[in-house]
Formats: sequence, C-alpha cells, structure tokens
Amino acid sequence: MNQTLCVIFDCEGTLVDSEILCCRALAAVFSQFGAHLSVEEAKAHFVGGKLADILNDTQHRLGLNVSLDTLEPLYRETLKTLFEKELKPMKGVKETLELLDDRGISYCVVSNGPKDKIEHALELTGLEPYFKGKMFSAFDTNSWKPEPDLILYSAMNMGYQVDDCVYVDDTPKGLEAGLRAGMKTIQLEGINYRSYPGTYATIHTLNELDAYV
Repeated sequence: MNQTLCVIFDCEGTLVDSEILCCRALAAVFSQFGAHLSVEEAKAHFVGGKLADILNDTQHRLGLNVSLDTLEPLYRETLKTLFEKELKPMKGVKETLELLDDRGISYCVVSNGPKDKIEHALELTGLEPYFKGKMFSAFDTNSWKPEPDLILYSAMNMGYQVDDCVYVDDTPKGLEAGLRAGMKTIQLEGINYRSYPGTYATIHTLNELDAYV
C-alpha cells in the first residue's frame, strides 16, 4: 500500500455538519410551492451530487414543475441563512487536521458547490485557516461529482499522483467520484448511510481516519 501523502476531503457532510441543514432547506423551499416534503423524506433520498440535479429529482418525485432559475437561488439563500445560524464542524475534524499536520500529510477540500460557498462554510466553522489556497470547486472544472474530474484536478493541483492520495466523502455520488478517479476512497457515515461497494473503509467519525492514512 502506498504511503498517504495527501488527503482530499469532501466539504459538506464530511468537514461541516451540513447535510441535515440541506434537507431542511430543501423541505422549506418546496413547501413554498405547496409541495409537502418532510425533512425525513429529504434525508431518505439524499445522495449528494449537483444541486440542479437534486432540485430536479425532488421536483419530479413531488410532481412539481418550477424553473431552476427560481428554485436554485431560493434554496441557496435559505441554506445560507441556516448555515449562519446553525452550521458546526463535524466531530473530530480539527483533531484530524492537526494530526495530518503533525505527520506532514497534505490535505485539501473539494465540493460540488461554488468556491464562495465552500469558503463561507469553512469560515463559519473555524476551518478556513486550515484550507487557505486548498479549496477546489466543481465550478473550476465544469464537471460535478459523480464525475471524477474534480478529484483528479485537486490531486494534480496539490502536486500528487492518484496513488498518493486518500479521498473521504459521505454521499454515494461523492464516493462514486472517488472510485472512478481510481483513488483509495473512504466512506464517512452520513445522514442517509448505506454501504457503498468498492470503498476502502467506512468510518463513523473523522477521528477514525487515523487508522487508514
């Protein structure tokens, strides 16, 4: 097994405890159009991926037809408000990053969201100083998970080969991206946990990452 030189983290649901807030935002937005979507239902279908796809899939399930030009900004604004009130770092994240620093292992963050959203989430949770200059957005590559391009792009920009890296994500779409990139991929149990075939390991909290890097 290659020595791990770089850990690539997903952002939402991996570094910041955002997925339940995303589900609440989704439920709140669709209720404005008379569609009933409980937070539990949103959780049951939460698989990550591109926001436009999530909104379209939810609409389809609810039998609704609203323009994405209306839904997307409304969702982003609703979620931003929830983030500012309630967003917290994931359990064990700071200790994990400090452990990686102590071992001389590099790390970065990737997300399907825009870079300003990544920065905002990390600022709110006190994690932004750890990731200065090491944030990569799917908008940089114009390719969204589950496509592998963002994972490969981040490794290249960090100066590492695929075999030097470990990728950590909590959603099926993100895990698929890591595996399609050919990277050792670790699943962090999320709000809608189901085991994903092909992953190297599953961890309950980030503290357990220590055993795999």
